[in-house]
Amino acid sequence: MAAGAGDTRQAIRYQPDETPPYGVAIGLALQYVVLTIAAIVITVAIVVRAAGGTESYLSWASFAVLIVSGVTTAVQARRLGRVGAGYVLLMGTSGAFIAASVTALVEGGPGLLATLVIASSLFQFGLSWKLALLRRIITPVVAGTVIMLIAVTVMPLLFDLLRQVPEGASPSAAPLTAGITILTTLLIVLRAGGVMRLWGPVIGIAVGCGAGIAFGIYDFGRIADASWIGLPSGGWPGFDFTFGPAFWTLLPTFVFVTLVGAIETVGDGVAIQRVSWREKRATDFGAVQGAVAADGLGNLLSGLLGTVPNTTYSTSISLAEITGVAARRVGVCIGVIFCVLAFLPKVAAVVLAIPDPVLAAYGLVLIAILFVIGMRVVVQDGIDYRKAAIVGVSFWAGVGFQEGAFFTENLGPRLAPLLENGMTAGGLVAILLTALLELTGSRPLRVETTLNVEALPNIRNFLDKFSIRRKWPMEMSDRLLQAAEETLLLLLEQAKQDEDSGDRRLRLLARKWGQGAELEFIAAGGEGNIQDQIAVLASHGTAEPREHELSLRILRHLATSVRHQKYHDADIVTLHIEGPARGG
Repeated sequence: MAAGAGDTRQAIRYQPDETPPYGVAIGLALQYVVLTIAAIVITVAIVVRAAGGTESYLSWASFAVLIVSGVTTAVQARRLGRVGAGYVLLMGTSGAFIAASVTALVEGGPGLLATLVIASSLFQFGLSWKLALLRRIITPVVAGTVIMLIAVTVMPLLFDLLRQVPEGASPSAAPLTAGITILTTLLIVLRAGGVMRLWGPVIGIAVGCGAGIAFGIYDFGRIADASWIGLPSGGWPGFDFTFGPAFWTLLPTFVFVTLVGAIETVGDGVAIQRVSWREKRATDFGAVQGAVAADGLGNLLSGLLGTVPNTTYSTSISLAEITGVAARRVGVCIGVIFCVLAFLPKVAAVVLAIPDPVLAAYGLVLIAILFVIGMRVVVQDGIDYRKAAIVGVSFWAGVGFQEGAFFTENLGPRLAPLLENGMTAGGLVAILLTALLELTGSRPLRVETTLNVEALPNIRNFLDKFSIRRKWPMEMSDRLLQAAEETLLLLLEQAKQDEDSGDRRLRLLARKWGQGAELEFIAAGGEGNIQDQIAVLASHGTAEPREHELSLRILRHLATSVRHQKYHDADIVTLHIEGPARGG
């Protein structure tokens, strides 16, 4: 049974709710910053220069993006109300927004870009609040596929960076510095433990930089030219509230790219939970909602400050996996360092001077690990031939679009740049195929009632009608009713723990699932997670059971799988129950 799997332990030194010493936290935070600051600033430079923007605007946009990245990374870690995941999810600029942002700057300048980013952020806030409504479309299969496609999108860029060295450098400079970096990093990842494992990424970068200095490709000139403390030479660009044709033409593009970014954030929000705890636990979709809301906050701040949009960085997951440190304190330190670096051009220049082959080499290790994490997200709830078809077709569609194999030149100047991004194209295919599967599946029957014991007669009548329609024997009908009763008792037990004791509604949906049935209970939010409780019971359940554990034990044996999705506004418990041996 999926929910009854035994516990698994990961080599986690510090969980999110633990507090490492500040020396460790700051050291880990510096690793995150070193590995991402170049990508954050370079993305802004690509957008501004491709659009023919001024150097003064570039200086402002680079300053602003570091401030936004710092604030939102800290919010992701500490969580303000319902905004933030409560995990170390680093925030920065997104390559998916490059094409749309360049077009906005060309059509209307920084003011139009700012207005479009603000408008699309409102869509993302709405998506985060109503994420439960899209639970059957934005699934772990879709999220995991998007994470896997990040490698398809990013790897070609890293391969190009491997060869980027200054003119006149030795032909062996790039391969040797990259090879030394990869070898050092892999040795530490594969063999080191303890403190060495914590500092492994920094050691890999440092050894690579040492090789770069030996070959004369470390950019000391950039450091010498940068000032110690300073503000951007350009000022705030303001907004464009004319809402002309360019705004309405580009708004759908920004909304779609924001949706793709939100799907990536959902995947990151799911994946970071899988690598942050010692004990295996069910995904908290309230934390995922918070991650998407913080993504929206990042875009809102980006628009208000007139810079390129913001999103989560999946390298956070790889680093948590490699270092074994997932403490929230690290996320706050990352945020503070980004904000400080925005005012310290000299320090930022030290990071930006790292040779491209060194950054690319370590990035290859991170992205390779991230690809496998995406695979784990895909299979976390099991995989059948339908899910396999969605993943396989979507992944290779993303590869095809990334490589220009699908005639994107015929799609027009607006759509073609979006679909040339493998993550965007493959993610869209995954969404469409998942929606198609949902729309062509059997229509569920549903009943709504109050969440209390008096609801049992209504549920019994409802399930009797469902069983009669399926022509199932009495044994199957009784099994469905027993599973529903035990789930109702567990939801009532959780409701008692909630401070809000008002009347709650319960919606029960029943649909065909293979030769059996899927029951989906949707109720107001409560404490705890049934899926986690069943897992703990399966691995430690030999003692005399408490009263509510009897329901857990019964449910564990009645259902093939139990999945409990916790959102801010709802608890959704999904049961899969096998049908009779022979169709009745």
